[in-house]
Amino acid sequence: MNFKITSSFLLLFVSSFFFSQNITFVSETTGHPIPKVSVFDKDGKILGFSDINGKIEKSVLKPESEKFQLIYDNLLLAVLSYEEIAKDVVKLDNRTREIEAIVIKKNKPAKYLFIKGNFNAYVTVNNLLNCYVDGIATYVFDNKTRKVKNIHIQQYRIYRLESATNEKKETESWDYNSFLELPKMKNVGNYEDYQSKRFKIKELKTTFKDEIEITGEALQEKELALLGYRFYDSRSILNLSFEKDSEKMLRDFTEYNEIYFLKLKHKSEADFNNIIVYKNFYPTELDYGDKDNILDVKYNRNQSNYSNQYWQEKSFPNMQSIFSSFFKDDLKEKQNSK
Repeated sequence: MNFKITSSFLLLFVSSFFFSQNITFVSETTGHPIPKVSVFDKDGKILGFSDINGKIEKSVLKPESEKFQLIYDNLLLAVLSYEEIAKDVVKLDNRTREIEAIVIKKNKPAKYLFIKGNFNAYVTVNNLLNCYVDGIATYVFDNKTRKVKNIHIQQYRIYRLESATNEKKETESWDYNSFLELPKMKNVGNYEDYQSKRFKIKELKTTFKDEIEITGEALQEKELALLGYRFYDSRSILNLSFEKDSEKMLRDFTEYNEIYFLKLKHKSEADFNNIIVYKNFYPTELDYGDKDNILDVKYNRNQSNYSNQYWQEKSFPNMQSIFSSFFKDDLKEKQNSK
């Protein structure tokens, strides 16, 4: 009897210890988990990104960081001390701005479905920003297959760190601007295609929208050697958001987030570098048409290309203002071609 009591006590203690290794961000108004919260330290490193259950690992936080900035929906949500954030549950006011309604220009079905919106993408190396791009783009979907047929970039601006180099054997110092691409959104209209053993799917219903998290991984047990480089621990997280209680069709689509993780090093380097690529798209307009004749600009990573200051719009996901507060003059915009 005593053995059973002792065993139960130990199991309870171990379980409590295990679960306390996570921090859960929840809305103070609804109690729902808050996914997609980025945690920055005082030096601008992105330490964590909450999953669909609002969780990040406590171990990523260091007391010496003093202050942690929490970014949600591309805006500063809170600045917390270590004592305030290192709890099992952290309640946050996530009512940062009203959700912008998507403008439906035409209701008549046609050959193509056009979804115009705002995007941003950025790369971090060992949690520090390496390069950044944002802009306006239109995705062209085949209205029957719901597959992406084309992507048109209308405007964009691109930022890169002045200190980045491309020394062959020093992957930590590389300029990773080649990773700055728009999300492909291959199966956003057919997310059920991800239902296989290769991916894990979780769903969350909140007060305002339905969220879906899709995760996959590769190179978990053995690294890949190629041309003198080593690749390891490849993972991806896709977050799709739809109108609340909708059929989750393309016309219900409200947000797309993609995070790709990779560990990389040259064979001469002692340690792997953590490369993380973030890609985000936020629809603003939906239209139908039989011709794909949308005007666009050529995407050149060595220059910006815009005709107006689109990032000053209230609803635009301007992460550049967050990053510039840390990197100041080292984060340089490439000259506008206009």
